[in-house]
Amino acid sequence: MPEARYIVIEGVIGVGKTSLATKLAEHLGARSFLEEVNENPFLAKFYANPRSYAFSTQLFFLLSRYRQQQELSQLDLFGGGIVSDYLFAKDKIFAYVNLDENELKLYEKVLSLIEGEIIRPDLVVYLQAPTALLLKRIRDRARIYEASLTPEYLTTLNEAYNHYFFHYSESPLLVVNVQDIDFVNNPGDFSDLAKAINNTFSGTRYYVPAPHPKA
Repeated sequence: MPEARYIVIEGVIGVGKTSLATKLAEHLGARSFLEEVNENPFLAKFYANPRSYAFSTQLFFLLSRYRQQQELSQLDLFGGGIVSDYLFAKDKIFAYVNLDENELKLYEKVLSLIEGEIIRPDLVVYLQAPTALLLKRIRDRARIYEASLTPEYLTTLNEAYNHYFFHYSESPLLVVNVQDIDFVNNPGDFSDLAKAINNTFSGTRYYVPAPHPKA
């Protein structure tokens, strides 16, 4: 296990956050700590009718993530470490994309009451991918409630994520473009990425993958 005892994997819907977090946790002998996305009762309604369900979906995610973070604070980060598939602070990305002005003001009031208690990760790994690849992966996994996701919405999210992480400085940040790597099915790709994650550094680094033959 590297010095980073709490590692977060982030990126837009479909980029492979949960897959990498799960594989990396197993590889490092750490515990995976995964977001409870499917527990949100408003999510399918939001995808079908974003304007009507944006605030309820956002507030449920905020409070659910906060509850999970409270659980995380009770865990022993030095007893093997934690690899999570979400960064609590990214909640604001979706809020600024989806909420109107009045909803955003109320959201920010709620957020201000709880965000000071959140544990800062030792390392954030930000996975990037072009919208076309995200859309393909979303279609391939065929979750019914994601069927209405449009290229336009994914592009907006992609731009918002890139803007957020371009300015991110709360933790060391490793930026990984996954367009030309397959860390799920190619052992060489995963091994090289895991080594990059293991290397201790400060600030922001960009991971440039070495070419590997497909498995």
